[in-house]
Amino acid sequence: MSVATWLLAHLPQSRFPGWRAFAMWGTAALQVALAGCASWQIPTEVDELALRTRAVSATEQEVRLSAAVLGAEGSRRMFGVDVNGTGIQPVWVQVENKSPQMLWLLRAGTDPDYFSSLEVAWSFHTPLASANNAALDEHFDGLGFHNPIPPGATRAGIIFANPHRRTRLLNVDLVGQRRMIPFTLFLPVPDEAPDVGLIQIRQRYAETESPEYADPDVLRAALESLPGYGTGADGTASGDPANVVMVGELADISAALVRRGFRRDTMDVDNAQRLFGRAPDIVVRKAGQGGVPANWLRLWLAPLRYQGQAIFLVQAGRPVGGRFAVAEGKDLMLHPDVDEARNLLIQDLLYSGGLAKLGFVGGVGAATVTQPRDSLAGTKYYTDGLRAVMFFATRPLALSDVQILDWTPLPRRGGLDAEKGNAKQ
Repeated sequence: MSVATWLLAHLPQSRFPGWRAFAMWGTAALQVALAGCASWQIPTEVDELALRTRAVSATEQEVRLSAAVLGAEGSRRMFGVDVNGTGIQPVWVQVENKSPQMLWLLRAGTDPDYFSSLEVAWSFHTPLASANNAALDEHFDGLGFHNPIPPGATRAGIIFANPHRRTRLLNVDLVGQRRMIPFTLFLPVPDEAPDVGLIQIRQRYAETESPEYADPDVLRAALESLPGYGTGADGTASGDPANVVMVGELADISAALVRRGFRRDTMDVDNAQRLFGRAPDIVVRKAGQGGVPANWLRLWLAPLRYQGQAIFLVQAGRPVGGRFAVAEGKDLMLHPDVDEARNLLIQDLLYSGGLAKLGFVGGVGAATVTQPRDSLAGTKYYTDGLRAVMFFATRPLALSDVQILDWTPLPRRGGLDAEKGNAKQ
């Protein structure tokens, strides 16, 4: 007996003239839904050759890491469904362990909010299809990356991460007995345009064109002479304060930011800011509650270097309302207490494992609560006038490893807090 026949036989009669046609339509829709429950099929062949061919590789301490990001079509071939369409970015990772130690890959180092294989599989479950769902779970779990990696062995599998645009900054931390082997790779993202911004960063200033500093005290004076705030596109209107400097290799800086949940995300409001006559080279955001961009960093490669390392001038800010700002808001207004955004960033990156030194220099220019400085879009801000200078190194570093430079001490907030109180009275 079909579902439609059973329902027509057992449903009570209705006075509604079209009840029988409605019942037939409803049962037909139910049959279509039930048929869809069993529509997923296990891919007949999972070929990793294409991934190995375009993978980016690196070798550290007798361990070779290879990785590649899957595009939408690659996901369909491997999983039988479009994983990328759910807002998840599958990353294929292979570890060749030629060391004498057993190793484990820490997924949380790759993405603090990573997805487990079964979690992703569950999102494709369908009702009334337990056998099909179980097969789907088994397939996803089998393709996931599994620890440990024994000495002399090779392990390959998928890590399900949150998406990065254009280029994925991949952190991989491998741990053994009293040992950690960190990797940082830049992976092209399929289905997207080439990352011109990243290419330009690497080509922005030739080493012969960038002043090289070796003495920290001479560097300090050079950092204080950098622009204190951005401008508008016409070069006249004042922009947000440039209240942070980051010194180090791009891979080390990026790794520290990713480990603390920052991801590439550029909005029109970011491109309105100008330093060195151009829009930001990189913009990253750390999502707050409900996906709200609670903190942003706009980075510009500066035309100077320190001991062979790059220097980035940075605008660190957060929106009015913080994590309670409107999620759909595109024109996010700068919160006037810009020092709070700077100081929160310092505390955040202290836990990144990549911060080696921290100091403060002038250069932004002080602005008080009662006499704030204008920024773009009619916003105003106040500040103690200092910019934080952060030096990065290859992780892992502990909090106790961070050296505090004896440059300009960070002033106490008592005076400023008192002024805030007086301003409210």
